[in-house]
Amino acid sequence: MKIMLIGGHGRIALLAAPLLVQAGHEVGAAIRDPAHSADVEATGARPVLQDVQDLDPAGWDALLRGAEAVVWSAGAGGGNPARTRAIDQEAAIASMDAAQRIGVRRYLMVSYFGASREHGVPQDDPFFAYAEAKAAADAHLRGTGLDWTILAPSALTVEEPSGRIDLGAAAAGSISRGNVARMIVETLARPALAGRFLAANDGEQEIGAALDAVS
Repeated sequence: MKIMLIGGHGRIALLAAPLLVQAGHEVGAAIRDPAHSADVEATGARPVLQDVQDLDPAGWDALLRGAEAVVWSAGAGGGNPARTRAIDQEAAIASMDAAQRIGVRRYLMVSYFGASREHGVPQDDPFFAYAEAKAAADAHLRGTGLDWTILAPSALTVEEPSGRIDLGAAAAGSISRGNVARMIVETLARPALAGRFLAANDGEQEIGAALDAVS
């Protein structure tokens, strides 16, 4: 499968890219800093220099053309509400619209545990802008005709991936970025997971088995 990975130098993306390549996929990784090209190349992915905040519809179409799946793993990183809205909401939505225009059916969004219009984050909380942006992007994705899946990991850690998760937790806990990377690969291999919001903690069930149980 030809995959366009948006946010290609993010910590999850750098873990997911080599796994996707090992699984036989052709991976393009969109990055905005040319200094990050070598890191991306080391994963086996192809760096694509593009600041997604600056793309117009024609630019988005050009970036995604030829892909069979889009994986959104980009983020503004917090701290600046205007940039958070521009990346996590507006650019994300623009990518979804482009995918529909040019016929890319599969779309995988990395969101967060608890993401929803009713996120409950106070307006004076620094996390509010991110929660609002992700809620809007996720809602837009649900309204598209894409074969979408939303992964919603809880608090991210740098622990070694266990390969085991919990998809049934009622409350957020934590999950390693490596396990989220593995979820990306395993989710793309399961078309039946289209239309699912998958909130995940680290847990006791092997990732493939956990995904099979909900597909």
